[in-house]
Order: sequence, then C-alpha cells, then structure tokens
Amino acid sequence: MKFATCVKTALLSLRVHKLRSFLTTLGIIIGVGAVVVVVALGTGARQQVAREIASVGANLLMVLPGATTAGGLRLGLGTAPTLTVGDAQAIAREIPAVKAVAPVWGEVAQVVAGPRNWSTIVNGTTPEYQEVRQVDMELGRFFTPQEGARAAKVAVLGATVRYQLFGPADPVGQTIRIRNQPFVVIGVMAPKGRSAGGRDQDDVILVPLETAQRRLFGTALPGVVRYIMVSATGPDTLKTAEEEVDRLLAQRHRARRFMEKDYSVANFAELMAAREATVRTVSLLLWAIASVSLVVGGIGIMNIMLVSVKERTREIGLRMAVGARNRDILLQFLTEAVVLSLTGGLIGILAGVGVAHLVGYFMEWPIITSPLVALAALGLSAAVGIFFGYFPAHQAAKLSPIDTLRYE
Repeated sequence: MKFATCVKTALLSLRVHKLRSFLTTLGIIIGVGAVVVVVALGTGARQQVAREIASVGANLLMVLPGATTAGGLRLGLGTAPTLTVGDAQAIAREIPAVKAVAPVWGEVAQVVAGPRNWSTIVNGTTPEYQEVRQVDMELGRFFTPQEGARAAKVAVLGATVRYQLFGPADPVGQTIRIRNQPFVVIGVMAPKGRSAGGRDQDDVILVPLETAQRRLFGTALPGVVRYIMVSATGPDTLKTAEEEVDRLLAQRHRARRFMEKDYSVANFAELMAAREATVRTVSLLLWAIASVSLVVGGIGIMNIMLVSVKERTREIGLRMAVGARNRDILLQFLTEAVVLSLTGGLIGILAGVGVAHLVGYFMEWPIITSPLVALAALGLSAAVGIFFGYFPAHQAAKLSPIDTLRYE
C-alpha cells in the first residue's frame, strides 16, 4: 500500500470521527502548546535578563546607607545619611577589584523648559557614573571632572525627560530651569528602558555631584551621598569586590561584630541570577506539564487506535483477503496514529504561539518564537504518535485473516 493512500485513509477517518479525534489529540495539543510556550518564554526571559544587566551596568554593586529609628519605628534602608564621598574615594583607591565608583545624591525636582515642565529625578554624580552604568550618549557629551570641581550648572538628560521637555528637537545647548536655577543641557543619554523593578531608567537628569550638593539641593552634612555605585573589574572579581567593599566600610564606619551595620552592599548579578532562577523554575514546571500532557495524549491515541482496530476487524480481514500484507496493515494504522498526533501538534503549535504572545503582552515580556521550535514540536508529536501507535498497529497486523472475516 502506498504511503499517500495510507495518509488519505487516515484523514478520512479523522473527518468521519471529528469529535473523537479532537478529544484524542487534546493531550497532544496541550503538551505541544506547553512546549512552545516554555521555549518562547524561556528564550525571551534570558534575553530580558541580559538586557536588564546591560542597562543597569556590568558587574555592578550598590552600596546603600543604613536605617534610622524614630519613636521605636525602623524606617528601612536608605533613611540614615551614613555614606560619604570619602567612602566612595576610599573604595576606588584601596580596592584593586574595583574598576570605577560613582557616588550619587539626588532628589525629585520640577524641571522647566520654555512652556513645558516635567517632574523627574535629578541625580548629582561624578563623571565615573558613565563608566559604572555604561552610559552611551545619543547627543552631546557627559560632564567633565573640571565642571564638577567648579560646580558647573550643566545637565545631561535621559531620553524620557528629553522627549517631555523638547520632543524630537535637539536640546543640546538649550537652557532648562531646575528649581528655578538655569542649567545648560550638554548631552542626552541613549535610552536604557525599564529596570527589573519597572522603573523608567530614562526618566532622570544627571548633574555634577558638587552642583547638586552646593547649589541645587544643599545638605546639612557636607559630603554625604544617597548611595554609591561600584563597578568591579570583571565578573570573576565581583564577589571579591563585594567582600572587600564590605570589609573596608566596616573599618571606616567602626562596625562592631554582631552589631547591625549602618550600610548594606547589594550585588546586582546575584539579584539577576535569582530572577533567572525563578524563570527557570517556572519553565521546569511547564516542561513537567508538557511531558505529562504528551504521555496522556499518547495513551489516548493508543486507546482510540485499539478501539479502531476492534471496530474495523472485518475491514482488516477483507484487505488481507485481497492481498494486503501484514506490513501494509501495520503501516495503515501506524500512519493513522501519526496523522492524529501531527494534527494535534499543529493545533498545539498555533495555540502555544498565541498563548505565549498573550502572556508576553500582559507581562510586557519579550517573546521569541522560531520555525525550528515549531519543527521540533512537530517532530516530538510525530514521535509520540509512532511510539504509542505501534502497539495497536502491531495488534492489527498480526490478526488472522480467517478470524477477522468471521468476526461479528
């Protein structure tokens, strides 16, 4: 029997028993759909984590000030002014595993440019910030150490602030007012997008640290900063840098053993790794669902094919009487099982792509689908059909022609 004839007969059987065929392939549909969703979400998740690491800065540590207590209430990390510019300079000077350090002092401020205004974060920092955060410039330049030393009123805009204040126009050389003080725009940073926490990283203005502390916001404690950003020399030295920063600050802040420190060191690589581990756990769960569904779908195919063999016993006998060989009968029923499985696989691929894009839309997560994944899913569904369809097909092939013709 020709293979094309086997396929035609299998498709005819599917059309005759539409509902039964659909219910039989439901497990395959769910399993293949889950495989497609897992691969699409997993690939997108890895890309998203890589993008977030790149946008935050490579090998980044964040040093945060300690907590304050008021009236018996602990107000959380960052509420005590315990970090200074001196701490940042000591970290850069004394720790070989550190590549660059950028202290930051910032507040939310209203910014005005002509008839437009916008409320945003204005951060005072040093030129090393560009290296620590891997800032690329879309227009203009970053401020220099000389401008920082003289507390120059210059500003670098994030992409969001640029759009809100100037639209698509080039703002370099224009004057903006921050807290009613004039600042000259000298550059616009390339977009970074949203952080892992959902914050818009482009909704910011950068000015020299000395300008922020002496002219813009002021501070009751000279030299105090909100936090310190530290970039290690490489991923292999990141853990060493974290330990050395902690040890140095413990000495400078006279932290005693078993007492709570007035600062904390956060490792962004570990935070990202934890997030990726969470995604991996969810992916493994989906893989488990896919595996169970494929097995259930395969058992369903085997069950319905055994029923089909019983229903078509006389048909099998007639075919054998007119010259069909055992392998022709085997091929016929095996083809029907594979066609059933492939039909479920095709529907599962379409359903999986749809669900993946739906999840990506609501979670604002990148979804990556590939034709290779679709082909692999089809191959998987065909393998399930062959594996679970062989036993019923073998049972049909070894029937005795005389017994089949006598079967009522």
